[in-house]
Amino acid sequence: MRRSRTMTTTAVAVAAISVLATACTGQTESSANDDPNAKTTINFWHGWSAPSEVKAVQDNVDRFEKTHPNITVKVVGNINDDKLNQALRAGGSNGPDVVSSFTTSNVGKFCSSGAFADLGPFIEKSKLDLEKTFPKVLLDYTQFEGKRCALPLLADAYGLYYNKDAFEKAGVTAPPKTMSELASVAKKLTVSKGDSYEQLGFMPTFHGYETVADHYLSSWDHAYFDADGKSSIAQDPAFAEMFTYQKKLVEDLGGYAKLEKYRGTFGDEWGAKHPFHTGQVAMQLDGEWRLGMATDAKVPFEIGVAPMPVADDEADSYGKGFLSGTIMGIAPASKKQNAAWELMKFMTSDTQAVVDFANGIRNVPSTFAALKSPGLKFDPRFKTFLDIAQHPKSSTPDGAVNGSTYQQTIQDFGFQYEKGAVKDLKAGLAKTAEQIDTDIAKAE
Repeated sequence: MRRSRTMTTTAVAVAAISVLATACTGQTESSANDDPNAKTTINFWHGWSAPSEVKAVQDNVDRFEKTHPNITVKVVGNINDDKLNQALRAGGSNGPDVVSSFTTSNVGKFCSSGAFADLGPFIEKSKLDLEKTFPKVLLDYTQFEGKRCALPLLADAYGLYYNKDAFEKAGVTAPPKTMSELASVAKKLTVSKGDSYEQLGFMPTFHGYETVADHYLSSWDHAYFDADGKSSIAQDPAFAEMFTYQKKLVEDLGGYAKLEKYRGTFGDEWGAKHPFHTGQVAMQLDGEWRLGMATDAKVPFEIGVAPMPVADDEADSYGKGFLSGTIMGIAPASKKQNAAWELMKFMTSDTQAVVDFANGIRNVPSTFAALKSPGLKFDPRFKTFLDIAQHPKSSTPDGAVNGSTYQQTIQDFGFQYEKGAVKDLKAGLAKTAEQIDTDIAKAE
């Protein structure tokens, strides 16, 4: 699931889906007239590729087939959104009936274009109580403008990882809870070495893996759009506050050029040489999966986990964080939508299925019952992410008819602002808001 949050991957997905929007518009008519109790075979396409992840998916499908012996599920893995979109356009008996995607930010496009089938009739017939089953943020990012075309399948919750050995050496006794504390601790933990670093307290640049704009913004109470659906980034003070804070932190920790040069020495985000694993960076904004990856990498220090700090004037919201996750949908061209719904309902709402899958993938469960289940087999520190997933002020970006395009526009502005190419923050935000509104208007 972790691949869902990288903006570069999302941008590719948006380009692919823009073609799909035309092809699928109008295909929301349900073809759910198949008998779910008849003997049949359905196709499930997903994006996981690591051996342990693929096994976890298959184990879950095997459990489904035991409870639904009439339905055989043919599983196809390592499917990115580009391949998925091509298959949804093509349809046919070899195409997917059930699909999953890591790209929550594209739900607006999936729903509005008809790329995913409307789930309303299935939910109503099954009497599935969504509000009692799933946390609110997860429900929000699986629908768009009242149309539900997806359900959540496991979640990603983001928090702050910290090197406890580095904390002790620097005399820091507890993880920071406010953004000013984060800046202070980051400076204490930073040890320069010539024109580089022996240790960096925190990598603040927008290229720093998970330190992208929307992840930072989760620390502020913010709204991407106003009541009329127009971009509010130039009016909502949270955006100017975030960009001002981030740029000052970049400057306080050595400046953009020095930080970017140091970032060039980092290993791959998904490998054992990740800079948090190696001790090059003492604090890291990251998702729940990092705990398992760092443990597998056998890091030589004790790892601490805490919620991401929040804006100083919002200290009472500490404990919240950024959420995203995997989504599931039904192919609108499928002739086996009732059988497809049985698999989807099982994987997303059956408590034991969700718990077993969360244990296998090492992601956050996506239902209230699974989040509280004693069957979860996690490192005790993982509870931090379970709590973030249930926090009432945790957030995720709003949906849009053109998917994550507006998020990429904000991120691109951040790249320019942090390196000094944009001098006037207020004017820059106004121009960015105008671009967001123009892009959305063109997509409608």
